[in-house]
Amino acid sequence: MMAVAFILTVSLSVHAQEEGVVINGVKWATRNVDEPGAFAAKPEDAGKFYQWNRKKAWPTTGDVTGWSNSISTDDAWGKANDPCPAGWRMPALREVQRLLDEDKVNSEWTTLNGVKGRKFTDKATGNSIFLPALGCRNGAGTIHFAGTDGLYWTASQNADDRAGYLQFEEPELGWYYGYRNFSMAVRAVEE
Repeated sequence: MMAVAFILTVSLSVHAQEEGVVINGVKWATRNVDEPGAFAAKPEDAGKFYQWNRKKAWPTTGDVTGWSNSISTDDAWGKANDPCPAGWRMPALREVQRLLDEDKVNSEWTTLNGVKGRKFTDKATGNSIFLPALGCRNGAGTIHFAGTDGLYWTASQNADDRAGYLQFEEPELGWYYGYRNFSMAVRAVEE
């Protein structure tokens, strides 16, 4: 009797990191925007900061040169200045408000791979995203609140010098209007 050996080779294509997940009806990117047109490598990676309605990326640490404290005079974050990758865009304030809907979304301060931030989880599906607490750069380009607060722009402007943003820290979170010459992180939503 002859023994026959079979070798089965299985090739799996695993998508290591989903680009986005739906939370309360909005598909959010799982990572911050890094350089214009690209996402950061991992959910806990900082990506870059952006001033409102400007496509220039600023580092989230260290000093900067060439900073402009002028305020964009546009009344909307224009498509030409959107730093989000293809198929993604800046979130509207109403989409951030859906993320903050406590009836449908759990939110908790947590640490992911040594990075402090906030995890948002859809109560119905269990889908979640992690937003690092990176702080921001103020109108002079100086870093504030790094590691204690997360500040994320929306595309919604409020007044000549302010626009909507998400802000969170360990005990609290909400949406506010801030000076548009500050630079903050960007978390995209699907177009």
